Amino acid sequence: MSSRDVQQAYSSLAQQYIDLLGSMDVVHRDDLRLIEQHLGHLVGPVLDLGCGPGHLTGYLHAAGCEVTGIDLVPAFVAHARRTYPGVPFEVGSLTDVARADDSVAGVLAWYSLIHVEPRELDGALVGIRRLLAPGGVLVMGFFEGSVCEPFEHRVTTAYRWPVEEMVGRLASAGFEEVERLQRPQEGDRRPHAVLALRAVGG
Repeated sequence: MSSRDVQQAYSSLAQQYIDLLGSMDVVHRDDLRLIEQHLGHLVGPVLDLGCGPGHLTGYLHAAGCEVTGIDLVPAFVAHARRTYPGVPFEVGSLTDVARADDSVAGVLAWYSLIHVEPRELDGALVGIRRLLAPGGVLVMGFFEGSVCEPFEHRVTTAYRWPVEEMVGRLASAGFEEVERLQRPQEGDRRPHAVLALRAVGG
């Protein structure tokens, strides 16, 4: 699925998405702990790639992080700018980020890679690694499954991944796992995984 397809799908449901998922109330406290622990105190720029309505960008900014939110959907960026004045937000693609190599201290990719097709994921991960300085941090949230497979997400087709397979792909892209958090299905919330990783190599 192309970036344009994803942009159009989310744009058509932007306000519903903001109303349903665009606040800190829907973020599990364990996820917040991990995000803040690994990204909140970094020195240097941090990017929230696929920031959506910007609530996690705002959270990191409040924690003292030098963070910028980037999202494909103009309605999300407009909402984020209104809701979190003083926090920088940009319209852009997480697979084509206008930053120099090795220029970023941290990246948050919170469910922003779930629509990337498996054959394109490795390239997306390498692109994120390109941005990060050696030792930089990536925190990534995604849907967990026993096999890599597509499913009908409420917005558009998404993919679930076995955690070990995702860790392997991330290792191939130049990342080393630091911490993981997994949570089973809770009501209508699908199994979930978070990985904190360090950029290695040069």
